[in-house]
Amino acid sequence: MSIARITEINAAGSSIEDAIKNGVERANKTLDNIEQVWVAGIKARVEDGRVAEYRVDMKVTFILKD
Repeated sequence: MSIARITEINAAGSSIEDAIKNGVERANKTLDNIEQVWVAGIKARVEDGRVAEYRVDMKVTFILKD
């Protein structure tokens, strides 16, 4: 039987997809057995009336080792 854990992270990028990718790549450096991510929220930082950066709040699910 597998046991999973969920942790929350925030990541940024030049697009929503880029922010998700950056978050998963960074999480993968310290978490093993990542199964999925759930994007719980999306924000954008605005500078001079334009979107300068996208930020995502993600829940990362990973399987604990036996």
